[in-house]
Amino acid sequence: MQTNPFRAAHYLLNAHRLDQLPADAGAEIAFAGRSNAGKSSALNTICDQQGLARTSKTPGRTQQIVVFPLDDTHRLIDLPGYGYAKVPEKLRAHWREVLDKYLRTRESLRGIVLVMDARHPLREFDRMMLEFSAATGRRALCLLTKSDKLSRGEAARTLLAVKKELATNAPEASAQLFSSLQKSGVDAARSTLAGWLFAD
Repeated sequence: MQTNPFRAAHYLLNAHRLDQLPADAGAEIAFAGRSNAGKSSALNTICDQQGLARTSKTPGRTQQIVVFPLDDTHRLIDLPGYGYAKVPEKLRAHWREVLDKYLRTRESLRGIVLVMDARHPLREFDRMMLEFSAATGRRALCLLTKSDKLSRGEAARTLLAVKKELATNAPEASAQLFSSLQKSGVDAARSTLAGWLFAD
């Protein structure tokens, strides 16, 4: 396995429905998060590619499920951003239904990366995702992005508070600080995700 297996990630397709996804075999990790949490930047940084996931000054650009294969059997999945996206209620309802079914039934899903802005962690959507992961026994990694915006003391206190809540409410979940700008926490994130994907 190469030093950073995520560098092999490449765009395959956008899916509006689950039946458009690749066959439910192999192993995949899903990235979820609020529309302004830095999800695309985190994906690009982990994969050491600038333009893999589209970043935008307009939050909520990811309106479909985007599939990035690493090889024939391992994939990263970028889920639609939640929150600020200006989408019609009918489309929101569609995505709630699709994502709920994906997260409950996708057998190849090895874990969820829950991307949160370190300055505003554990918002309603984050807690909802953690409740889901706890209820289904799915592993989750809380990636506290934009940690460079906090002082070292603030970052340490934020991480401690998040870990404390996880220990009580989502024991299958872990948390770490991450900064795409400073490239901090990147090796730790890669190590965790590689462990999930390539454990077999």
